[in-house]
Amino acid sequence: MIIYKCLISDDEMFTDAYKMTETKDGMFYKVEGKIVTRKKEDIDGKLLGANPSAEEEVVATDESSVSGLDIVLNHSLVAMGFNKKNLKIQMKNNVKAIKTHLQENNPEKVDKFVADMLATFPTILENFDEYTFYLGESMSPDGMVALLGYEDDQPYMLFFKDCLVIEKY
Repeated sequence: MIIYKCLISDDEMFTDAYKMTETKDGMFYKVEGKIVTRKKEDIDGKLLGANPSAEEEVVATDESSVSGLDIVLNHSLVAMGFNKKNLKIQMKNNVKAIKTHLQENNPEKVDKFVADMLATFPTILENFDEYTFYLGESMSPDGMVALLGYEDDQPYMLFFKDCLVIEKY
């Protein structure tokens, strides 16, 4: 299994369990998700491996469920109610952190990364209303912003390639 984590926050963002492609510009991984509904199972003797006696009364409980995008649910991503100003601040912090990391580890990639981000960010702002923005579980102020969009009513998420660390398990 391959896990993709935020380079800065170390939050797990997605795995190779999803259909994934690179965008034409090479900036993002486009990860296809599915809307799912999950039932929260009642914890009873069966789940715990116990054998409830025949004399015990079974108490019925209401089942609760949660619906959402499988990528978000599986990796505890957090939806952020960014306005454009907040998004700019978050992205600026993330770009600064990634740039610092690249300067220390891959200085030859810095100029391309900065140029790509400067070219891509205005497009994100132009299409701001078409996306929902997510951070990793820690909600790091320097962490990567993932974008949720829809194409033909099918959900997908965009993750900046340069903001990810790939771990194999």
